[in-house]
Amino acid sequence: MQTEATERNAEMRDAELDEELAGILTAISVVSKRLAKKLIALQKQKEPTREGGAPDEQDE
Repeated sequence: MQTEATERNAEMRDAELDEELAGILTAISVVSKRLAKKLIALQKQKEPTREGGAPDEQDE
């Protein structure tokens, strides 16, 4: 009987750990998405200066 109780406790702990791990992975995903959006925004800010040269540069 004691082994059955131990197995049940282990299954409950495993389920709790799985749920916690799913939450952590979801949080990582959300943060990754935010960082990707910020990187895209930074890249878009830099693109016009690359294509057109420096804003105060004179044409030759």
